[in-house]
Amino acid sequence: MSFFEHIGRALNVFSNSLGIPLFLVLIGGGLFFLIYSGFIPLRYYWKAIQSLRKKEDDAPGQISSLQALATAIASTTGMGNISGVAVAITIGGPGAIFWMWVSACVGMATKFFEGTLAIMYKGKDSEGVIQGGPMYMIMTGLGKKWKPLAVFFSIFGLIGTLCLMQANQLTEAFTSVVTTPAGIENTLLLRFMIGVVICILVSLVILGGIKRISAAATRIVPGMVALYFLIVLYIIITHLPAVPEVFASIFRGAFNFEAGAGGFAGSVIVIGARRAAFVNEAGVGTAAMMHGASKNTQPAREGLVAMIAPSIDSGLICTLTALAILINGQYDTSQVQGIQIALDSFRASIPGVGHYLLLIVAFIFAFSTMFSYSYYGIKCTNFLFGAKNASYYNYFFLVMLILGAVIPLSAVVDIIDIAFAFMAFCTMFTLFVLAPKAKQEIKRYFK
Repeated sequence: MSFFEHIGRALNVFSNSLGIPLFLVLIGGGLFFLIYSGFIPLRYYWKAIQSLRKKEDDAPGQISSLQALATAIASTTGMGNISGVAVAITIGGPGAIFWMWVSACVGMATKFFEGTLAIMYKGKDSEGVIQGGPMYMIMTGLGKKWKPLAVFFSIFGLIGTLCLMQANQLTEAFTSVVTTPAGIENTLLLRFMIGVVICILVSLVILGGIKRISAAATRIVPGMVALYFLIVLYIIITHLPAVPEVFASIFRGAFNFEAGAGGFAGSVIVIGARRAAFVNEAGVGTAAMMHGASKNTQPAREGLVAMIAPSIDSGLICTLTALAILINGQYDTSQVQGIQIALDSFRASIPGVGHYLLLIVAFIFAFSTMFSYSYYGIKCTNFLFGAKNASYYNYFFLVMLILGAVIPLSAVVDIIDIAFAFMAFCTMFTLFVLAPKAKQEIKRYFK
């Protein structure tokens, strides 16, 4: 076994060991926030939609609440909604999707508290500019003695937001649909060249800063969700007799006690926590960084806006992907597979053009995520190394896109899972401690 294979195996073992703690923190914590908030995500969803109309142009911040939501959705509505769902199904079977639905519901409550506290506990960077995010929530909400926790979050934030999955799966999609059918061998050099092209295209947006990123996201998100919805709706309508069995398989798999407690627990833990963390990022801390930049003086209203995202990414879009895959998809649960099984399913469901349509969607999804994630990395760099050095992160981010295009999918999944897990541990601890303060603000707002 080579050195790199030893590293890959070690990463996988360590990543798997974080499954149960992450499940307890994210799903258990989200359930706590749902109850503690008085089921606000279920009671006030329409009020959250209405909150998007309000603007406070004079409030401290860089972007509006709508732009913050659109950019946050752009980051979570990415390759995770396609390849992440595919990975989930190959690991946990159709029942994994049920636990994504659960995570969407409790994730809304978690993001409500994230958005609220992100406004309540903003901080200032080394140049005196107001910033938001878990690191500033820790410093201003918990106190400076907790700075090591803020540093710990920021270090893993630099790793978790590198978009390795997006670059990897976009490259996989392009080679599967374009180069391999054309007779071009899928070599390391080819993947490297594709990574370079991705790097150049992403640089055109992210080097323009948060305002260009948020403007791009606000334009892209509505159209990309609508396009994907129409494509999958066509698949559902043309395969309507298969849909009831698809839903039946989801519920059978979610509560398949015949497979034994170990198999059942494995499905819950792997999908309910790790894949949910990758898809909707509730409790991971990325949403707090984005909503912390919002121009809003009403913390609870920002919380309402923030909680909309999981219903769209984990709720709507992941369900669309799952239906498309399960209607015609052929998947192997003995190995981790990504976007390839989604491409095969779309090709079978819409002969001749299905895989090309999914490639277009994957292209838009992947790039929208890359735009937003670069901002998260800059925030972490700003906190760790000062505002004057923050922009250098972009160049590191762009180079790592090339690396993501060439390394194996299994390694990408493990690296991101580990980084997201430690980000979530820091964020959720902070949310738990500050939850009573948020509860007081919530009572004032709804009065």
